[in-house]
Amino acid sequence: MSENIHKSHNVSKLMYHFVFRTKYRRIVVSEEVDEVIKETCEEISKRYDLYFLEIGTDQYHVHFLIQSVPDYSPTRIVKIVKSITAREVFSRCPEVKKKLWGGKFWSAGYYVATVSEHGNSHTPLASG
Repeated sequence: MSENIHKSHNVSKLMYHFVFRTKYRRIVVSEEVDEVIKETCEEISKRYDLYFLEIGTDQYHVHFLIQSVPDYSPTRIVKIVKSITAREVFSRCPEVKKKLWGGKFWSAGYYVATVSEHGNSHTPLASG
């Protein structure tokens, strides 16, 4: 799965499941768009402490499993990923911009949940 991320003053393993919908729920995530999103996410990982563990696309929404560091809030992660992927999709797939009336690629909202490496298991609290 994922590894601990070691920084100078902390060690972390923070994972998030994000779901982004396309604007107007338009069906625009083709195989080509899927590939652009995945390639763009590889580039994002080179510039930011964001590690894309999994990316799954459907016709109008995309699931991301992202590992990050405590410096990035979920909101900041969303802003980074949405802005850069949208710019690349519009640049490399101009037909998508026409289908979305020249507007935005992603809808304003998103879903986020924290993910544990241990699934739903938990460690019981020690009783005193």
